[in-house]
Amino acid sequence: MTRRSSDYNAGDLFGELYLAEDTAAPAAQRAFSEYVPGLLLCGTAALAAAWLASQYGFPVILLGLLIGLALSFVSEVEVTAPGLDFAAKRFLQFGIVLLGLQVTFAQVMALGWVAFGGLLLVMLGAFGAAMITARLSGQSREAGMLAGGATAICGASAALALYGVIGKDRLDQARFSVTLVGVAVASAIAMSAYPALAQLAEFSDRQAGFLIGASVHDAGQAIGGAFAYSDAAGRDGTVVKLARVAMLGPIVALVAVWLGGSGAKGIASRGRAFLPWFIIGFLVLLIANSMIDVPAVVRGGALDASKALLLLAVTATAMRSRLSDLLEAGWSTLLPVIGATLASFAIAFAVASLLL
Repeated sequence: MTRRSSDYNAGDLFGELYLAEDTAAPAAQRAFSEYVPGLLLCGTAALAAAWLASQYGFPVILLGLLIGLALSFVSEVEVTAPGLDFAAKRFLQFGIVLLGLQVTFAQVMALGWVAFGGLLLVMLGAFGAAMITARLSGQSREAGMLAGGATAICGASAALALYGVIGKDRLDQARFSVTLVGVAVASAIAMSAYPALAQLAEFSDRQAGFLIGASVHDAGQAIGGAFAYSDAAGRDGTVVKLARVAMLGPIVALVAVWLGGSGAKGIASRGRAFLPWFIIGFLVLLIANSMIDVPAVVRGGALDASKALLLLAVTATAMRSRLSDLLEAGWSTLLPVIGATLASFAIAFAVASLLL
């Protein structure tokens, strides 16, 4: 059955329903069987992405995006919509919550004030560069927020969390999907290039760890790139990267407050709380992980579950995007990502060279 244009993207990462009331039952009244086709399709695509990543060493999130986009024609099939919408929204939210078990306040403080101040400078520079580039290229401030936050914090995970606050009414899913592709590609390139550049600059292990941990977007790729330089650089890079991940909650909260006061379409005017529940959950787990000794097996399981849930969310989101909208968005959508990536590398390189 072909869907009407008004029925596309029935649910988005902001948790709103766009189906007409007479064409679908509320999500709470759906039977489990209605979710099965979309969940099976999304799960199969995600498994294919994971297998290809394990065989060829390609970034799994990027593969999930590309496979999802290749299957985006399923957005015209009503039977898959409930499951894909559920995966895109709920799997995202629970995946973000579980990230809270991967970092503690002690790890952030272990950086020292100089390195932590330099890291904040890198993050502010990335965010500011994305906002400026978005404005110069005629894009909205929300596009700059999305690209800047994803680059400054932890890549696709941060982009998904930020889009959960920004919402489809402010930034369409086509531009969101293009931004996700750009962030994933930039992170993959950085993981390979930055250790080589640190080697050419004759950086110490501490300098290299800071450079890679502070400027590679994806957490796994940042840590992997740092360990590719040396074990000591890997340990330092891991701490730096985890400190960036710890900033996910505060930055998403600040963006939510900023948007909440931006007029009739703000979050406050919708009757919603400024801070999404999944960011509260992330902060609760971060605090708990900082106060008690969570077993390593629990943290490892939570990390694996978070990666799987975020992969499913990314794949489902790509499937819900229409290629025609992606083409209409244009590759200029990538300019804020490029600007933020270059700025974060330049500032991180300067901090590593001059202050560490």
